[in-house]
Amino acid sequence: MKQKIALVFEDDPHVLEIYEIVLQGMGFHVNSSMTSHDVLERVEKSRPDLIIMDNWIPDIGGVQATQLLKQHDTYNKIPVLYVSANTEVESLSKMARADAYLAKPFSLDELEGQILAVLEGPAI
Repeated sequence: MKQKIALVFEDDPHVLEIYEIVLQGMGFHVNSSMTSHDVLERVEKSRPDLIIMDNWIPDIGGVQATQLLKQHDTYNKIPVLYVSANTEVESLSKMARADAYLAKPFSLDELEGQILAVLEGPAI
């Protein structure tokens, strides 16, 4: 059975470490990026089963990076969990066309729950 792959776009190394611990504990191989300008190239290389996208990721930002993915014929079915400390995270995730969202700060249980939910289908 092929190991699932998660691609995480996060520029805070401490938050990235949390994602890696939780995702690896769930059986994922984790690839990450601290920028978003090459989102399509990174997705092409990783072929992820799940994408976690931070709102404030440098260069083009989470909304635009997610929109690029959701407009792409090959990548638009990959579930995207949109994460932000912005109080408007729900509306930002809808604008981005993400499949689910998670507000920072979050608990490990909330993170794991949203990962499982986004893998099952759209939550927003």
